[in-house]
Order: sequence, then structure tokens, then C-alpha cells
Amino acid sequence: MPLGAHWDGEGTNFSLFSEIAEAVDLCLFDDDGNETRHTLGEVTAFVHHGYLPGVGPGQRYGYRVQGPWQPARGHRCNPAKLLLDPYARAIDGDWTWRPETRDASPGDPDTADTSDSAPFVPRSVVVDSAFDWGDDAPPRTPWHQTVIYETHVRGLTMTHPDVPVPLRGTFAGMAHPAVIDHLVDLGVTAVELLPSQHFVTEAVLAERGRNNYWGYSTIGYFAPHGAYSSAGTTGGQVNEFKALVRSLHAVGIEVILDVVYNHTGESGLDGPTLCFRGIDNLSYYRTDPEDAATYVDFTGTGNTLDMRNPGVLQMVMDSLRYWVTEMHVDGFRFDLASTLARGLYDVDRLSSFFDLIHQDPVVNSVKLIAEPWDLGEGGYQVGNFPPLWSEWNAEYRDGVRDYWRGADATLADFAYRFTGSSDLYGQAGRRPSASINFVTAHDGFTLRDLVTYEHKRNDDNGEQGRDGTDDNRAWNSGVEGPTDDPVVNDVRRRRVRSMLATLMLSQGVPMLLGGDEMGRTQAGNNNAYVQDNPVAWYDWDDVDRPLLEFTRRLIHLRKAHPVFRRRRFFEGRPVIGSSLDDIGWFRPDGSEMTPEDWTMGYARSLTVFLNGLEIPARGPRGERITDDSYLVMFNASADPLTFTVPRGLGGLSWRVELDTAEVDSVDHAVQEHDTWVVGGWAVVLLRRTLTPASAPSGAGPLL
Repeated sequence: MPLGAHWDGEGTNFSLFSEIAEAVDLCLFDDDGNETRHTLGEVTAFVHHGYLPGVGPGQRYGYRVQGPWQPARGHRCNPAKLLLDPYARAIDGDWTWRPETRDASPGDPDTADTSDSAPFVPRSVVVDSAFDWGDDAPPRTPWHQTVIYETHVRGLTMTHPDVPVPLRGTFAGMAHPAVIDHLVDLGVTAVELLPSQHFVTEAVLAERGRNNYWGYSTIGYFAPHGAYSSAGTTGGQVNEFKALVRSLHAVGIEVILDVVYNHTGESGLDGPTLCFRGIDNLSYYRTDPEDAATYVDFTGTGNTLDMRNPGVLQMVMDSLRYWVTEMHVDGFRFDLASTLARGLYDVDRLSSFFDLIHQDPVVNSVKLIAEPWDLGEGGYQVGNFPPLWSEWNAEYRDGVRDYWRGADATLADFAYRFTGSSDLYGQAGRRPSASINFVTAHDGFTLRDLVTYEHKRNDDNGEQGRDGTDDNRAWNSGVEGPTDDPVVNDVRRRRVRSMLATLMLSQGVPMLLGGDEMGRTQAGNNNAYVQDNPVAWYDWDDVDRPLLEFTRRLIHLRKAHPVFRRRRFFEGRPVIGSSLDDIGWFRPDGSEMTPEDWTMGYARSLTVFLNGLEIPARGPRGERITDDSYLVMFNASADPLTFTVPRGLGGLSWRVELDTAEVDSVDHAVQEHDTWVVGGWAVVLLRRTLTPASAPSGAGPLL
């Protein structure tokens, strides 16, 4: 122990877990590709290990595992296949689409293929883990103050004019001051990186001559993706990733990794044998209890890692701890997280995986985000993860999209989403921060495309339009695709601004899809997973500057006012020291909403009162009153609508701080019971000015 390859300054210890292996050969490669083999002679608790003096950083290596070839029983050991170390800290090269990379003979799945795969597969690399972190410290931004920016390392930087060409598409490119300045100016507190652990292109894509762009096909859970390195792939990628984290931490931005522990890049049995399948197929992968030759596939990729196996659980936990302790990341977003919690078939919130997470003092101290579904039966588990977790809230995405496309009977659901989804997370000790709110993400339309297209445009993906969801809940604002019609374009811009405003003013944790702040389009492609080209790259030459400034202003507004980022759910009861409830719901005419109003299928407009009164006590008569109370007026209909400011909310006047029907800032005073016209598809935000009589005493609410 520990597993993997570890250099101590004089030599390297190699260790590999396999319950089924009869012998393991360590294969060392020089710069010319010449191979030298050493049998790992020691075996301890299914770990094959050995120490080689004189072997150090930069050494390329792999394994050949000798053991049973019995496909019908799930055993697929084939020493002709060079295998990656599951614990490799760096990986050099990629796999080449060749028959030699498969473990079975073509046309005869029961016979082992004896051709050598070494010339066509990547190598593991011994690394030196030393790095000068300086005074690096994690920002530790509280959940309720977090604003997430989901982005792709390569796509973010490939066309940035200020990033030197050799650095574009790399960790170093993302660490460039021009990119970091953009993130700082925008005001986000965390970046969520699409998969940055080493991944490969799936077999089905390689057959079509395509490359994996998103990266949801991991093969190395300890290695930064080699292609994102400008410093070479024999260890340089490790320090380059660390430097990126250090640079982001220096400006107060956290790093969250999108991780894929539910399946691997080996795909199904028709995919390449690169690592796990050849080391111990039955330990690493879930197979059918009645047919060990067949994989159980909850992920749609051909395989599923077996999180019930102690060795696999150890690998995942070791990987998570490594990225926190050695790479200094601040959290993880778990792809298809329901798969990680499956017992025999059902999703179990008390599974061993959750037990280990909750008990681990390293992993349970960072941000944990679940994509709370997979493709298996019963896999949709939004709202059902344990209290330590936050979740991508698909109900928020769908509810906000429906509301802002004018769908009927959406008002009540929209209200739940806007206030933190207490119907999903209000039980079992969870808080609004359990809801990761998003309108768009990497998987689906960009925000600009959401208001421009109703139907996906995925022909360039090469799947004849079969890929990507058809349930986009999108509206093209009157014309499908780009148009010169000024009326349609005005509606599109308003709807974009209104959805952004909804996102940033909602309770919970907002996640902004990178590029939405600058009007990025994918020309209607809602599944750009193979588009490593300008379709999916950010276009820094075509930035919507007014939209960028509007988004920046929204984020800073949220950060400045605690009422938009409460730590607890609204209760509908008076706050301490005030006769007013913490939240109020009103019709556009200023009267309170009734139960019947919520069920009106055609209702698309309402006013929300957010009582943000805070009174830090200074004594019985010397309290300092801070008012952070707002009215939010929503109009998701095509026509302007006259709203009345409700009476009795303690406001001498209300200042208009935001109007999504206007590009520029607005600054007008509105008196109690005055009217204000809210444009079609618009949000208006009013801030309260307290009257002397309404200045209460005592302690304020716990926001």
C-alpha cells in the first residue's frame, strides 16, 4: 500500500488490486516504445506488488494480467492486452481504433484475441507529486453564497484572443489572467469543470471517426486529462492542473470537478480492453446475476461500475480523497449519481457508497452535488439524496422553462422553484442549498438557443437526430431559428434576461451555463458531446456585451442582498420584530393570492414579497435597521400588464432596481398602491424603503 505507482526518491513501488489474477507483469516502456517486463512477485490481500529501484518520474508503464479467460463466467484475463493502472496519476497517449484493442477474437467472442494491443493503447506514468502550493487555501464559500459557473476547459479557451495559441484548450489556458478576470468580473464563486479526469473516446464514436468532447468516458480516476495539458503528458498535466486550482483559489473561486464513477471508457464488450476489464472484470463491473457474460447497464454506455465491490469502493474513495488532498479541489458533481447507490437493482439512499462518504472526514468536508438520476428503472431520484448532498434540480429547470414559455398551469410549480423547492428538500433536515438551480446546462440547449429553437439541430452529430432530448420545453419566440425580425428578437432578449433574473433571484444555489452570459449559441444542437469545434467552443469575437453586463449586475445584486440567498426555507410566518410574514404572494392587482388563484390554468403573472428585514441589536433603543426587502413582479405573458404595489408592506416608497424589459439600469420611485407597467415576458424588482412607523425592534430573521 498505497495502490498505484509511488516514487520515494530512489525507486517506485507498484501495486495492483485483482481478486482473479494468477500473475501480474509490470511492463516498462522507454522513449522508443521498447518493453521490459517484471513479474510482481508479492501478493497481499489480492494486491500484487513490487518495488523497483531506479525507476522514477516520467517512466511509462502498464500491466499484463494472467488469469482465467472464461467469458461465460465473466472472467476476461488476457495477457496480450496492455492495461492501464487504475491508480495512475498521469496517462500518456490515447487508444487507436484497432481490432487488437479488443480482448476477444473477431467473430468469436469465446476465444481470446492473442494479438498485442501495446502499440495502440495509452501508458500509465510515474509522477513526482511535489508541488509548490505556496499559501494556497480553499475559499470554503458557504453553500448559500455560492454561484456556480459550469464550463468546459477546452471550449472556454479555444478562441480567446488574449490566450496564447499554445495554451488554448488547456488547464494553463484557463488559468490565463484574461480568463480568470472574466470569471472574477462576472462574480461567480465556483467553476464546475466538465470531466477533467483522463477520458477516452468510446468505441462507438471511434468507429464513426468522432471524438468525445464532453469527456463522460473516464479511464483514469486519478489522472488529469492529458489532452488538456500544454506541458506534456508524462506528468506535466498534474502540475498544470494544480497551478490552475492555485490560480483560481487566489481570487476566491472554488473548483468543482464533474466526475464519472458510474461507468468507464471501456464501453460494452465490443469496446476496447484498456484497464478494468482485463484486470478483474467481475470485481469492477456489474454483470447480470443470471448471465455473467452480460453487463448490467444503468448508464447507457455499455457498462456500470460495481459500487457494491469493496475494491471498487476503495478506488472511488481513494480517488476522491486524492483530488481533495493532493489536487486541492473543493467539491464534486457526480454524473448519474443514482447508479452509485444501487443495490441489486434499486437505488438505496443508505447504500455503502453514501455510508463511506458521510463517514470520511476528507470527502464529507467538500461540496457534493448529485446528478440525481440514471437510465435504469427507478433511477429518477430528485429530492431523495441524503442531507449532506446537493442535487441538480431538474424540476427547477423544467418549471422555469415552462413558465417562461407561457405554458398553462405552471404558476404554483414556478412558485415552489423560485423559493427553493421546499416540496422536494424541506424534509429530513435539508435546506434551500440542496437545490442546484439551473435553466440550462452542458446537456441541452444554450440559453440563447432555448429562445431561438423549439427543435434540436443535431444532424452534425452523426446519429440521424436520434440523440439529444426531444423534451426541450423550449419556445422559439415566434420564428424557428435566427431572424432579422426586431419584434421576435426583442422577445428573445427579454426572455433570456427574465430567465437569468429568475435564476439569480431564486432561493437555492444558481448554476450558470458558461457562455450564456455572452449569448453563446450552438446553432440548435442540444447534445454537442462530439462537437470539438466552433459549434461548442465559446465565441469570444461575438460577445453580447449588454447581456454580459446584465448578467454581471444580476450576480452582484444576489451577492449583495441576503434575502435572495437565505439559509432556510420561507415559513409564511411573521419575522421577529415585524408583523409581516417572511414572504407574501399577490395578484397583479395588489390583492393577496387565494387558493383558487393558484389553480387558474391561464395565470402567468404574480408579485412576490420577500421580507429581508435585519436588525442587528445595539440596545433597546439604538438598533441599526437594515432593510433588504423586495417585491418581484413576474409577467410571463406576451402583453404588458399593470401591476399595483400591495398595501401594508411598510414601504414609504419602492425603488425600481431591475426591469428585464429594459437593457439599461432603471431608477424610479414607486409609492404604495401606485401602479407599474411590467412589460411582456419581463421581471421587475422593487426595493422597499422603510417608513419610520414600520421600523421594528428586536432581532431580525435568520437568513
